[in-house]
Amino acid sequence: MSEAGNPDAPRFPQGRGIVVGVDGSDQSMCALAWAVQEAERRRTPVQVVTAYTVPVFAASSMDAGYATVDDSVVREGAQAVLDQAVQRVAGRHNVELVPRVENGDAAGVLLELSAEAELMVVGSRGRGGFVGRLLGSVSSALPAHSKCPTVVVPLSCASRLEEAGVTAPTSKGQPSPRADEVEKVVVVGVDGSEQARMASLVAAEQAQARGLPLRVVCSLPPFTGSLAWMPTPVDRDALHSEIMVQLNAGKAWLQSHFPDLQISVELLDGPPVEILIEASRKAELVVLGTRGRGGFAGMLLGSTSQGVLHHARGPVLVVPDREDPRLLDRARFGPMAS
Repeated sequence: MSEAGNPDAPRFPQGRGIVVGVDGSDQSMCALAWAVQEAERRRTPVQVVTAYTVPVFAASSMDAGYATVDDSVVREGAQAVLDQAVQRVAGRHNVELVPRVENGDAAGVLLELSAEAELMVVGSRGRGGFVGRLLGSVSSALPAHSKCPTVVVPLSCASRLEEAGVTAPTSKGQPSPRADEVEKVVVVGVDGSEQARMASLVAAEQAQARGLPLRVVCSLPPFTGSLAWMPTPVDRDALHSEIMVQLNAGKAWLQSHFPDLQISVELLDGPPVEILIEASRKAELVVLGTRGRGGFAGMLLGSTSQGVLHHARGPVLVVPDREDPRLLDRARFGPMAS
């Protein structure tokens, strides 16, 4: 069972603090470096968490039963990984670091902690520094089920993060941008769904807190042979105009809640995954909903969010479904996808 239920373990009040999962991989070091920078901006503490499980093996002798690895040995290995990670970022920022070693499945531990955190941060496709640590599965499971927003930080962010202490890989022969080459903008992908509207509110909050403009992006994927059954040709220009009306209405709605924020909207032709992956390469932050319902053109379905997370070149914030009173007045500002 996770030590998160232990009253003696360090805890933050609900809705406070950033929780970051580490496992000794370069990916998790990028996540930790990003989390520390974000925590300094928010003036909030960071829980640096690693988890371990004790493997059980079937007995090899004729005797019935099972053999287990000594818990203390595995825990010491986990503690060593955690200590090394914390030492690499300690003292670089004015941030309180709270190290935690938890006994349990990594995804389960982090999901439990998400109920008391304001933000979860994990690396993308970590490979695990010791037994039982596979952040690759965590970075897929956590955003979809977390109780708070989750940021997935890919290894390609290393060139932006001096504290990571690792080398960013190249993509198609092109190096990842350095911190001074990152475009100072927050990008949010929308598709007309309620989930996307929630994501746009959180994206606007992030942009305003950072003093950056917000770019609202929607994609119109190319039509394929799958639409050959339709009785009449699709008027793409008319569809484009209709979507732009909805996007501008959405912009007006956002502007009413964030009057001082610079907001722009873009409707781009192309597959949504490719468009958002390209945006992630230089944007300060890309924001997505956990899933959409195809309000515009099927954008931001669960598969789209997964596709972006697995191939993003920069940090991606995934916003879970939740109720927000600001969603109730969207219809007053003009047409919206039903």
